[in-house]
Order: sequence, then C-alpha cells, then structure tokens
Amino acid sequence: MKRNSLGLWKIAIVALISAFIGVGLGFYGFSHWGNNTNNSTNPTQSAPVNGKAGTTQISNVTVKSNNQMTNAFKKVKGSVVSVINYQRQQENNDSLSALFGSLYGNGDDDSSKTDKSKLQESSEGSGVIYSKQNGNAYIVTNNHVVAGSEKLEVILSDGTKVAAKKVGTDSITDLAVLSISADKIHSTAAFGNSDAVTPGESVIAIGSPLGSKYATSVTEGIISAKNRTVDTTDEKTGQVTGQATVLQTDAAINPGNSGGPLVNAAGQVIGINSMKLAASTDGTSVEGMGFAIPSNEVVKIINQLVQNGKIQRPQLGIKVVDLDQVSRSQQRSVLKLPDNVTEGVLIGSVSANSVARQAGLRKYDVIVGLDNKKVKNVADLHTQLYSHNLGDTIKLQFYRNGKAQTADVKLTKVN
Repeated sequence: MKRNSLGLWKIAIVALISAFIGVGLGFYGFSHWGNNTNNSTNPTQSAPVNGKAGTTQISNVTVKSNNQMTNAFKKVKGSVVSVINYQRQQENNDSLSALFGSLYGNGDDDSSKTDKSKLQESSEGSGVIYSKQNGNAYIVTNNHVVAGSEKLEVILSDGTKVAAKKVGTDSITDLAVLSISADKIHSTAAFGNSDAVTPGESVIAIGSPLGSKYATSVTEGIISAKNRTVDTTDEKTGQVTGQATVLQTDAAINPGNSGGPLVNAAGQVIGINSMKLAASTDGTSVEGMGFAIPSNEVVKIINQLVQNGKIQRPQLGIKVVDLDQVSRSQQRSVLKLPDNVTEGVLIGSVSANSVARQAGLRKYDVIVGLDNKKVKNVADLHTQLYSHNLGDTIKLQFYRNGKAQTADVKLTKVN
C-alpha cells in the first residue's frame, strides 16, 4: 500500500527543517552502527588458541545489563503506541475517468459509497498513554501526526490495534490528545519537570521510526540544550506566526518518532518528540539535532484539550502582515512612517466587536511594540500575545499617520 507524506507541522529553525517526523513512510536507506552497551559487568573470554577447527562454541558467560536507562525504558515502553492516520484516497478526475467511471462501479449512483470505502493509511507516528479515567485512556501525540485524518487507529505495545478518537488538537503547539478504550491498557507514563532538566543529562527517545514495523524502538542521547527557540509557521501559507521554546537532544529521532516520548533516567516523560534539523541554510548535512516539546508545556496544553476540546488564547481581532511586505515608498507616502521605523506589523483590517476595535485601533495602524517589547513581525506579535491570558490588559505601541501612539487593550473573550 502506498503511503503518502503528511508533511504537516509548521516549525522551522534558521535552516532547512526535515520533514516532520510523524509523516508518512517512503523509501529509506539503512546504515549500521556498532553497539555501545553499558553493562554492570564486563567479562572477557579469549578464544582458544588450540583445538580442532569447526568446534567454535557460544560462551557460557552471560551479561545482565541493569543500568538506569534500561530501567527507564522498561517503565515507559508499555505506554508507547503507534498512531495510524487514515485519509481518503484521491480520485482520478480526468475526463476518461469521468466518462467511463460507471463501468467500474463508480457511477453517480454509488460514488459516495465508493469514496467512503477508500480510506487508506496516509502516515504513521507515535504517541504515549498518560492517563486512564472513566473507562478511557488518553494519548498525547503531535497535531501533525493526526492532521487531516478521517480515521485513526492506535497500535498498543503488545500489537493490539484499537480505534482512536480525537479529543482535541492544537496546531500552534503541535499537540493533540486522543482517547481509546481503557479495557486493554495496563501501563501509563508519568510526566517529569522539564524545567529541571540540565544539558548533558541522559535521555532516551521511544517511538516507531519508519512506522509500526519498528514500534517501541529506543535511542539514547543527552539533553543538548534547553530553551531553544524555533519559529512556528502556518502550514497553509508558510508564514512565520510565532516562536516555540523546545528541548534539543542528540538522541536519534527519525520519521515516525513524532509524538513519542523523550524520557529521563527516572523513567519520566520530559518532552514529546516533534522534529529534527536535517540541514543548515547552506545545505550542510546535520546529525543529532532533534527537538521535543517540553513536558511542562505539554501538560498545560493537554489538560485544556481534555477539558475544553480546544485551546482558548487571547485574540486581538485584527488581520496583519509584516511591515516589510509594504514597499518603502508606500511606508512613507501612505503610512507616513518616520524613516527610522522599518519593522513592525501593519493592520489590514479590524473586526467589528473585537478588543482591538474597542481599544480604538484602525486599519493601517502599524504596531511596533507590546508592553514596551519590540514587535518586529507577526511572529513577535503572536508570541508576546500568547504569553498572556484572557482577562489581562496589554499596552500596544503603534504608529498612525506617522505619529507614535499607545492603546490599552483588555483581552476579553468576544463572541
């Protein structure tokens, strides 16, 4: 069965980001690495120098590994799942198909039935079961793993396949929560404090690289850095819309690992694997640069998704573009901006009954600051706005007809 690339999520980082790691499977090459096992004992046994040829035997000395990361893996592996995204097969709509489709049972009378029956596996990703409540088990994964799905299935660690439902998704943080029946669930993972991780700390990544054929694969590495900032982009327009703070690790993360857990030595989930850097801006190949959404952010988002089915964020009620999309001549002649104002966000429209309208903002105002922090582009505006809660009051700095002004905006929910 052909599997299409999902190519969804929206994160970029000063560089060319590889395809999101929960995307569909294609053709992959394989390399072999040597094993590096940390054993509790290190017995050696020399091969006999004398003896009859053809009588080689297996050593009777056994080695039992019982290190921290082995134990951490044992704690979590039973809660890691594969997530399968099914989507409708694309029909061939050329003129011959339209003319002769009925010969193959695709006439007008039964086309809807045919369409519904042609769901196919689009991609596979990973997820982790973190809670059992009221007969349901809850799974956290990436939004881009389940985006566009018309049917979802989950493969448990023992190979059992069960139907899954979306509880809620959030494209901005690239997180999603699924639910399945808890009847066959015997293990759930616990979240650790991602704020407490330190660079150099050992971690393992667990998931289904290249799909469920390699389910519950584990790779080991370290926390390379915490609090890395990466850009988030709109998956439809490609425009940078904000920034996210992530954990960086050199534990191998491959296609299919998206949504799987990043685990510390105590067997706690400290992040959800989401992406990796494949090449720099000059095309240089990059290895060992994976990124995970910190567990503290994950817990905050998934709790809201379970409670509300969505994330409620403050909205200004305006449509905006980066100021650099406007020519310098128009910046002077139409917007009448001073020569020293070269960065900001241009308001294209203001919705009726929006908090921006109530605060007096207008079309062609140019926002340059929020709470006295510079707003250079749309990404800055979204990042600073989303750091606030409903009910907060913010102060916007902007230019109107060339004059600097300020406005206090109450971030209330407007129906």
